[in-house]
Amino acid sequence: MLVKLYSSSVFGITATTITVEVNIDNGLNFYLVGLPDNAVKESQQRIRASFKNTGFHFPGKEITVNLAPADLRKEGSVFDLPIALGILAASNQLKSENLSQYLVVGELSLDGSLQATRGILAIALQAREEGFTGIIVPSANASEAAVIEGLAVYGLSNLREVVAFFNGNASFLPSETPAFDAHEQSHFEIPVDFREVKGQYGVKRAFEIAAAGGHNVLLIGPPGAGKSMLAKRFPTLLPSMSIDEALETTKIHSVAGKIKHTGGLIRQRPFRKPHHTISDIGLIGGGSYPQPGEISLAHNGVLFLDELPEYKRTVLEVLRQPLEDRTVSISRAKFSIEYPAGFMLIAAMNPCPCGYLNHPEKGCSCGPGMVDRYLNRISGPLLDRIDMHIEVQPVKYEELTGKIPQESSACIRERVEQASAIQKERYRQSMAHNNAQMSRTEIEQHCSLDEGSRHLLKQAMEHLGLSARAYDRILKVARTIADLAAQEKIEATHVAEAIQYRSLDKSRLGN
Repeated sequence: MLVKLYSSSVFGITATTITVEVNIDNGLNFYLVGLPDNAVKESQQRIRASFKNTGFHFPGKEITVNLAPADLRKEGSVFDLPIALGILAASNQLKSENLSQYLVVGELSLDGSLQATRGILAIALQAREEGFTGIIVPSANASEAAVIEGLAVYGLSNLREVVAFFNGNASFLPSETPAFDAHEQSHFEIPVDFREVKGQYGVKRAFEIAAAGGHNVLLIGPPGAGKSMLAKRFPTLLPSMSIDEALETTKIHSVAGKIKHTGGLIRQRPFRKPHHTISDIGLIGGGSYPQPGEISLAHNGVLFLDELPEYKRTVLEVLRQPLEDRTVSISRAKFSIEYPAGFMLIAAMNPCPCGYLNHPEKGCSCGPGMVDRYLNRISGPLLDRIDMHIEVQPVKYEELTGKIPQESSACIRERVEQASAIQKERYRQSMAHNNAQMSRTEIEQHCSLDEGSRHLLKQAMEHLGLSARAYDRILKVARTIADLAAQEKIEATHVAEAIQYRSLDKSRLGN
């Protein structure tokens, strides 16, 4: 007897529907075809044990399982449940009338219980697009899949419940998730806040501009000046995520197996802080079994690279293309995958190996040539792609012990959201979402300068030896400063402040 049902496989961050065909005939062999990997091949042992421990009969006949399309590699353990249901239906232990109306995924334990699997959100999206009535998932994945409207999601705990569902022996209600509220993020408990940061008013102002316009930032200063403390609080300034951003972020984390199965969508912007020993693949993604890297996990959020010169040069250089294109393409001989990489880069570094170059109180102990070698670990092209370079000076004792109230993250975020609203209206017909994403044509349209501003910018270009890319970055930052001031035109004061944030460019840091 031949039975067909449907499952799904995740490739990159998108899902592809897989047809599971099970045929039972005379004989004693078990054949699993359709380019399965080892995890899929091992499903036979898991299914046999789960049948025995749940009271079902594994047929002593020739069983052929085909996973179509046959030329697409099948990975993971999500096919355990559909293969098991196909065997039960082909051996008349399960009614097959409604099998084709549902997409089925799930890993079986030996006792018949269903284990959570990766990529459920992407699979649920694909199921809705292809018109399935519903989707059968492990109960641990139900809240994740249920955020997709227009699709009945049944989160079941074990093989017995799934069989009862299709045989009509028991009724199950679809899982539900509360409606998405874009402003709910602001009510979450945030463990850090800018009111805890004493002084550093210049850096706070720069962070406000960066958050409002989506600009990349490099912090440079001596040890203990507060670079890491400031960077960890930066996400508290960012605007709340939209429903589309939340869906995309959750889908990436689901595919990578990083999502918690206790709620629906991820509503707070990611903050990723990889160690400086990370590999190229760990940062950008890929591998034998492709997975999203740190830059994709930071999509719609922040990637923080502390002690920037300590990262391998090859690791830093792979950031250049994603910083420009906001995507990363992983190409191999047999496949090509594109991951989203729309992150904000916050990097921090010391000015020299000992950390005390230009320190107001301590002297630098680095020998001749050590500073240049240290700074040259960061290439000019990468530095060019960082919009704002901020000097972080040590906080004075009077400020550190003072009782002056500091502005909270919520107050700063309110101004950021006002500037973001201006940009959202400006780019409503564009591919850009903020000022940092403006194209060359949009820069010419939205960043026109008067004669005084052009002269000021010309002097800065000549004095600092800035590139054409750096010129564009200055205009983008100036546009954000004007938006924070709610001014339609960019003035000379806005350009002057934007130039100030390029004062640590390669002419001073090294080539």
